[in-house]
Amino acid sequence: MALAWLPENTSSMNLVEDRRRQRSNDPLVALHYQLVRARREGNLDAVVVADDSGVVVAGAGAWATCEELAAYAPLLAHGVWTEPGAQGTSRLAEMRTEVDVQPVDVEGQTVLLCARGGALRSTTLNRTALGVARILRTPA
Repeated sequence: MALAWLPENTSSMNLVEDRRRQRSNDPLVALHYQLVRARREGNLDAVVVADDSGVVVAGAGAWATCEELAAYAPLLAHGVWTEPGAQGTSRLAEMRTEVDVQPVDVEGQTVLLCARGGALRSTTLNRTALGVARILRTPA
């Protein structure tokens, strides 16, 4: 039986080596790995994949933050929506300035990729959207 060699000190591993070590045939685990990587690379507070009703599919970051991002993602993705009776600045209005949402088409279905924080949030989401689509298109 061959034993896999794992370096004792992984601090010098680059992202490509790290990414290749974290793979899974389970789409939810693979999504989690993809989002953890995106969060780290983009210095994001949180990143989440949500369905079009605002339910978390997968996320990386504090769970409460992921839940909030997922819940607001459909409203943020569709743009113009105001909270009835809201006085002053609403939570939705605040989130519009600090959150990006990108729809990702997966074989005719749309999931929402949503992130908060990080100066390169938009660039990170563009790259991550490709990985999310690839993972969700892969047969389980």
